[in-house]
Amino acid sequence: MIVPRMRRVVGVAIALLLVGCSTMGAVAGLLGNAVSFTTPQLQGYLDHRFPRDYNKLGGLVTLTMMHPRLSIPQGSHRLRLDFDVGVGALGQSASGPSGHFAVASGLRFDPSTRGLHLDHPTLESVDMPALGGAMNATGRDLINRWLGDYARDEPVYRLDDSLWQRLASRRIGATTIENGLVVVHLDQQ
Repeated sequence: MIVPRMRRVVGVAIALLLVGCSTMGAVAGLLGNAVSFTTPQLQGYLDHRFPRDYNKLGGLVTLTMMHPRLSIPQGSHRLRLDFDVGVGALGQSASGPSGHFAVASGLRFDPSTRGLHLDHPTLESVDMPALGGAMNATGRDLINRWLGDYARDEPVYRLDDSLWQRLASRRIGATTIENGLVVVHLDQQ
């Protein structure tokens, strides 16, 4: 008699937990003092934000960033972000890929955007076959400028309103990358 009752109670508890988790939107888990996000969640956000055009050098050069691919290499505490890039100048279109570059970065939380931003990004590789292979110093400088602007101003992922309301009474602490997940630690108040 007790066993069937326990099964029902456990079943109801699991159902309530699943309903609660499904309303959390893009969050993989809100467990105690941390919120975790998976790479597919971050990738989904990026997919809706690109392609994007960025004018540099007073509009003389246009960089079109497209096809972002986010991954967390096994055992790494930094994510990897690969982009295809189109370069347009002096009437040439930047709509098609001219090459590819990869960035490695940590993440930080910025309360002004309610988002996860790149933190100390480094340009890992650049391949620009359309410009003769490896990128020259000017091209590398353009990508680094864009990368600095992007890290400062634009989130890789933005917390949705539902999650933000759930976290309203908590202070957001460090953001780390652990075991293939992005983990936002919540400090006690």
